[in-house]
Amino acid sequence: MFGPDRRCVVVVGVQWGDEGKGKIVDVLSRDADLVIRYQGGANAGHTVVLGDHQFILHQIPTGILNDGTACAIGNGVVLDPETLIEEIRELEEQGIEVVGRLSISDRAHLVRPYHKVVERALEQRQKIGTTGRGIGPAYEDKSGRRGIRAGDLRDLEACAPRVRDRVALANDVLEMMGAAERVDADEQVALLERLAPILVPLVADTGRVAADALRAGSNVLLEGAQGALLDVDHGTYPFVTSSSTTAGGASIGAGIGPTAIDSVLGVIKAYTTRVGNGPLPSEAGPEESEQLRALGGEFGATTGRPRRCGWFDAVVGRYAKRVNGLTDLALTKLDVLDTMAEIPVCVGYRVDGEELVDVPADLNMLGRVEPIYETVPGWGRPTGDARTLEDLPAAARAYLERIETLLETPIRFVSVGTRRDQIIESR
Repeated sequence: MFGPDRRCVVVVGVQWGDEGKGKIVDVLSRDADLVIRYQGGANAGHTVVLGDHQFILHQIPTGILNDGTACAIGNGVVLDPETLIEEIRELEEQGIEVVGRLSISDRAHLVRPYHKVVERALEQRQKIGTTGRGIGPAYEDKSGRRGIRAGDLRDLEACAPRVRDRVALANDVLEMMGAAERVDADEQVALLERLAPILVPLVADTGRVAADALRAGSNVLLEGAQGALLDVDHGTYPFVTSSSTTAGGASIGAGIGPTAIDSVLGVIKAYTTRVGNGPLPSEAGPEESEQLRALGGEFGATTGRPRRCGWFDAVVGRYAKRVNGLTDLALTKLDVLDTMAEIPVCVGYRVDGEELVDVPADLNMLGRVEPIYETVPGWGRPTGDARTLEDLPAAARAYLERIETLLETPIRFVSVGTRRDQIIESR
């Protein structure tokens, strides 16, 4: 994936998240010198299986699992310090060196406990399907110019009054909503005082780190969270996340100019899933959905919630290609379809008798679309041991070729299992 003309690569999700970005980033990290997580927060759950151990990374870039790869949490991330410290502890208990390899942007905003309290209260009203990790309220504070950033921990005396003001505002919001919970300002300040000595040594200007790495000719990988259809601008609003999950957000969230990016790799599942509420045009029937969920282990890595399952949606894929500028694809979980006799593929939408060529912004319209399916034959053979395209059954190769044609994008990687070695690099 990396080469003389590909020094900076972005990895994005093409659907509603949970596409398997963690494994793909882990594979690419073998050739990366620096991996930067550029948006989202602890609502992400990137899963990598190494041997008999499964790692679920919520904030630390997946590249940390490759010895010698430097990692950074960019300014576009809203960072939960308590969760980060727990992640570091768990990794180091497994023999993964983190301190000395991980840096945190001094511009990254912090998720505080009051954000989580407010989000829980808001979710009772909005029913968006949030994770309750405080991500939305933290981004609201960022946009409202009242956030607390990682670099602020260097001067707690100046930071403390702002924390108290923010707690007072959170309590006002909770009272207005009729919520029972309240937040104690003294406890919030004391908590930051305990966290600061651990976090401050990790704080740096990670945008400068990235720019220096690229100038030196290093390979830089930008790791996104969630997926294109959860983007706050381009997703199925309002059932979206609070950040820019598309490739455009990578430049902003990592602190580098857009011309530094050479390639955009879209990670797409061989079928479609989403968590929470909102439209899912190619959603399968109850029996087929349950079958896909069981075969694919489709439960949220962060929340454990069952994912809704459906068939591959080429309309979503083409839309994601356009808004991300995808150059390549990594298709995951091909092996989940091994036992299917026939596989439906959504190739278009029809609403009120008219065919749509794109994902509509009108959520009511999207909820009424009738998916247009074509059916392709299954292959009825395990694919988990395949390491080249030639190892795959002919019908599986035909399925991949059909997706390439529909999305007009080459598939560079194919994942055929959860383990690190269950990967095919096709070109």
